[in-house]
Amino acid sequence: MNNILKDISLSVIVAGFIATVISYAGPLVIIFQVAQSADLPFEVLTSWIWAISIGSGVLGIYLSLRFRMPIIIAWNAPGSALLVSLLPEVTMGEAVGAYLVSSFLILLIGLSGTFDRLVRKLPGAISAGMLAGILFNFGTNLFTSLEDNFFLVFAMFSIYLIFKRINPRYAVMAVLFVGVITAFLLGEMDFSELNFNIAQPVWISPEFSLQAIINIALPLVVVAITGQFIPGMAVLQNDGFNAKASPFLTATGLGSLILAPFACHGLTLAAITAAICTGREAHEDPSRRYIAGVVGGLFYLLLGLFGAAIVAVFTSFPAALIAALAGLALLGAILSSLSSSMRDPKVREAALITFLVTASGMSLYGLSSAFWGLFFGIASHLIIFWRRSK
Repeated sequence: MNNILKDISLSVIVAGFIATVISYAGPLVIIFQVAQSADLPFEVLTSWIWAISIGSGVLGIYLSLRFRMPIIIAWNAPGSALLVSLLPEVTMGEAVGAYLVSSFLILLIGLSGTFDRLVRKLPGAISAGMLAGILFNFGTNLFTSLEDNFFLVFAMFSIYLIFKRINPRYAVMAVLFVGVITAFLLGEMDFSELNFNIAQPVWISPEFSLQAIINIALPLVVVAITGQFIPGMAVLQNDGFNAKASPFLTATGLGSLILAPFACHGLTLAAITAAICTGREAHEDPSRRYIAGVVGGLFYLLLGLFGAAIVAVFTSFPAALIAALAGLALLGAILSSLSSSMRDPKVREAALITFLVTASGMSLYGLSSAFWGLFFGIASHLIIFWRRSK
């Protein structure tokens, strides 16, 4: 306990907090879109938010302390996007049955160790290129948000540069503070709908149908692996953490299995928000960055208790504030991943292709650009390497 207390610093607390803020301010909105399209009752929506928040918090705290790494757990964000069109076609019981199947499959993948064998054969530069492609839009959104709210974003960007010069560790904290104060002074924050009702989980009995398993369970597994776990592992490895994916797959698979009857569609290793906690901005000493994962987990637990009420807080933030905060918090991760992807001349071209495909945001046959980035990057590397080795 004393060692943990000594490892706490303001910068890791801020990193964990911002990672949580971005999780709720962005991916959570998709869940509300799903609930609206499927006409879910308020109680089910509240239970859903409670389940993914509590699960992410408990697992994030446990894994961060267990492995002394900043492990950020989140819900399956690309999976929730798939549910916008899929969930209205089935009953909630059938959806829960599909969630159980997908969670069980991820648990089996984790226990088998097949994921780690796959990742070991993947060139690090290609993983870094994929990560850079995923983060790229967050960097560009920082500057396109100037069109929507020039004064707010310019103030945040200016304070970021100032603190990068005088005290880099607290640059992101200063950005958050200045952004909130500026938005408040501009009259762009509205807390009129704020309430603090405690969330009540709702049990949903599972029903199993072949249609739901094929259309929901299998796609959830694919997008979780390609869109979350592979880039999530790339984030950790890119910042020097020698981690194996199997414990994370096993833990999230088991956690998702337990929480599925409460409407949890799947917990995964975070990728984008994790990059905020794994880099030097969180702490100069990598061995102390795990506290960011613990802090992020604690905020998940706190916010999860209030269920849907948290939406009033985060939707009160101007969109430009969230875009600028995410972009500035991830600049270091973008720089690091781009640098890693271009380091090895032999893999550089394949890494560039991976980056471009992933950054394009293309979607083909229901699979994300992260998957296709890996596909085209690995294929390019194999063809180019074969040709040069002759």
